[in-house]
Amino acid sequence: MGLGNFFKKQLSQVIEWNNQNTGLLVYKFPSSNDEIKNSSKLIVAPGQGVILVYEGKVADHIVGNGTYDIESDNHPFITTLLKLRTNFESEHKLRIYFYRTADNVNLGWGTAQAIKYMDPIYKIPVELGANGSFSFKISNPLFLFEGIIGSKDHYSVEEAKQLLQNRFPQAISSTLAKSMVSYQEIDSQLPVLSTNIKESLNTEAQNLGLALTDFKVNGTIFDEGTKARIAKIADITTDTFAAKEGGLTYVELEKLKALRDAARNEGGLAGAGLQLGVGMELGKTFNDAKEEQLNAENTDVVAKLKQLKLLLTEGIITQEEFDNKKKEWLDKF
Repeated sequence: MGLGNFFKKQLSQVIEWNNQNTGLLVYKFPSSNDEIKNSSKLIVAPGQGVILVYEGKVADHIVGNGTYDIESDNHPFITTLLKLRTNFESEHKLRIYFYRTADNVNLGWGTAQAIKYMDPIYKIPVELGANGSFSFKISNPLFLFEGIIGSKDHYSVEEAKQLLQNRFPQAISSTLAKSMVSYQEIDSQLPVLSTNIKESLNTEAQNLGLALTDFKVNGTIFDEGTKARIAKIADITTDTFAAKEGGLTYVELEKLKALRDAARNEGGLAGAGLQLGVGMELGKTFNDAKEEQLNAENTDVVAKLKQLKLLLTEGIITQEEFDNKKKEWLDKF
């Protein structure tokens, strides 16, 4: 060791986290052999906190901004000269860890796996992906340091983000189930869902020494299977509404559609009946249902015309049949 370096090691230091990297959550002050000299000055700037580990134990935790005197057993010259047998290295190690107290804001998140829950209204399984943004900060520095970070010299915001984000899918799924929100209402309920999910996540975050200060769900997207189930429900809902407008039930409309399809098959109703395994009675039943709807005496002309129009729209009767029946009913009216 040169004489210049020897004397340089004996000087007190000014210890601070200059040009703080916003990508770091925890930063260990670099020091040769971790021998911080007695009477060194520690500067804690706004948005920072400090943890001092002396001889392997947490000795102090500083949260207030300002300048502090460092007291250790590493006295200049005396310590170094007495440590010839340890190659001029002191056993009085002082490690200084700065950490970020300010919020880490506007971090994007997205689910890597599908979130699954049962729709409370339509009783169908729903799978969706979600994305948004969140902010967090350190809420319990000592717990995070001792329980999560350990002896690492650096701990990044990205590492903490991944630690938190792994908890998102379960919290979102649980919140959707508890809130009883149908897939139709998710987009309109995003602000409320975001608040509830944040509360759920903060229970988990506290166990990591962290806290979410903001959480937003910006959008959702359904998987293909869910889209197919939703489309089927939409078709049934549309058909049910159309049937109601025509004075029919959904079941009656489906029967008449089956009649239409059977009539189009080669061999007519009899052939269709055989294909479906119910024989000629199927055609007779549908014919009876059709005639009952078109000729019921206790149905007024306007209601009959609505039903007739519905049958035409669904392709159950032809335009000619519609025109003839319409003229017959109007003549009676």
